[in-house]
Amino acid sequence: MGGCPRPRWRDRTVDEETVTSFEARRQAFGERLRAMRTLAAVSGRDLAEALSTSQSKISKLETGRQIPTDDDVTAWCEALDAPEVAVAELLAELAELRVEQLDWRRRLRAGHRGRQEQIGHLERSATTIRAVEVIAVPGLLQTADYARRMFAAQAELLDSGRDLDDAVRARMARQQVLYEPGHSIEILVAEAGLRHPLCPPREMAAQVDRLASVIGIPGLRFGVLPLGRRWPFAVMHGFNLLDDVVLADTLSSELRITDPEQVALYHRVVDRLWPVAAEGDQARELLGRIADEHAEGPR
Repeated sequence: MGGCPRPRWRDRTVDEETVTSFEARRQAFGERLRAMRTLAAVSGRDLAEALSTSQSKISKLETGRQIPTDDDVTAWCEALDAPEVAVAELLAELAELRVEQLDWRRRLRAGHRGRQEQIGHLERSATTIRAVEVIAVPGLLQTADYARRMFAAQAELLDSGRDLDDAVRARMARQQVLYEPGHSIEILVAEAGLRHPLCPPREMAAQVDRLASVIGIPGLRFGVLPLGRRWPFAVMHGFNLLDDVVLADTLSSELRITDPEQVALYHRVVDRLWPVAAEGDQARELLGRIADEHAEGPR
């Protein structure tokens, strides 16, 4: 495949105000791998074949969604005929990244308030906000009780700081964006997520009532994806679209996607889900039934 000239990766910058240092470094490392492949004029498919792996893994490594192993980096460089000095640089940076990953996890233990404030800043700066949630209620529409339950569960799972009061206040403060002019907001919630009892019955009923109350807010389009309606495809996880950035949570971290093709894909997903959704009076009626069932408690 020929020699691989030194890529111009170091000219790239990442907005450190909108992502943690670790997230920025992880994304930058993936961009370095992609730059190396691009400069070697090798397609993702060809590289996947050379490495006996999937194109999905190539994409995850290049977008920073997955941190490579030392063997991944070595095989990548060998397949692209990279010079030894490039291999050594990448392995050294990968070692530093792992150290920073551990530090990021330690910082997360301080609690959730900081991240909520950061996301709130992103939302206030965005012109377009589009959210899809399939298993829970999006943060912008959560009640304080529901949010507290969510933060408490995450804190227990991730062994993170229990700054519940501060985290809840920060999440509630984010919701002011719903009433501010200058934003186009679309939120889709799956009925399955509303029926899944993440809170005691009375709190779930109040949460569903809260959703009904936002129908008709100027600048907000809200819909429920009912059970029994055929979806155009399986939506594997919830996500937020803030202009040209995608934020998606996993069990252990948050993905931040800025690649234009991938962002366009998420916009296409939202576009194709809206025809399935119940809106307006139809959504109110559906939400009323769900709230009543929660209020009645388990049968």
